[in-house]
Order: sequence, then structure tokens, then C-alpha cells
Amino acid sequence: MLVNWHDPHHIYLVCGKTDIRKGIDGLVMVIAENYGLELYSNSLFLFCGGRNDRCKGLFWDGEGFIMLYKRFENGRLSWPRNSNEAKKLSAQQLDWLLQGLNPFPIRKIQAARPGSFY
Repeated sequence: MLVNWHDPHHIYLVCGKTDIRKGIDGLVMVIAENYGLELYSNSLFLFCGGRNDRCKGLFWDGEGFIMLYKRFENGRLSWPRNSNEAKKLSAQQLDWLLQGLNPFPIRKIQAARPGSFY
């Protein structure tokens, strides 16, 4: 069975570096122990290891877990490494991520300094 990336109601990106050598049980434990998210609620969880050219996904289809593995032959993922949290993604952000773009664009607007209006 093939999984449409946009079918799940919730898409979570697990930030930081995950040992993607883990199988289904190991990744389920990462979610259960560290994030407290509901594993069986039509959610897709995405993990990335030390190399940014591949990722794993974990999806519950109602009968069991499906593990997805994607390797990027020409490019790398822009994966947030700064924290150990799970960030919720929209469908658009997922598309950006799978195209190698940063799903969380950095804002370039700087705050104005007091008295710098004139």
C-alpha cells in the first residue's frame, strides 16, 4: 500500500538528530517517551538522522504501522537541528521540506530601534 503524504490529519517533524537505524518499535518509543503525542490518530511522524539526505516516516494506517523511507539523490533536507521537539507541519510545509527547502522560513524583518524613525 502506498501512502499519500497529505492523507494524515497531523504531520509532525521530529527536530534534532534521530538514530534512523531504529525500526518501527524504536521510533514509536522515541515518540511515546519524548513527545507524548498520540500515535494512533492518523498522524505522520518524520525523522532525520545525521545525514540530511534521507528521512524516515512513521504512519499508523488503522491496522499497523507503516515505515516510510525516502532518500534524496540530488540534494539534502533542510532539517531543524536546534531543538528536541516535534513541530507540526502544514501540507505546504511538508512540500517545501520534501523539495529540500526550509519548512520554517527565517524572517528577515528586524525590529526598529527606538529613536531611529528620523
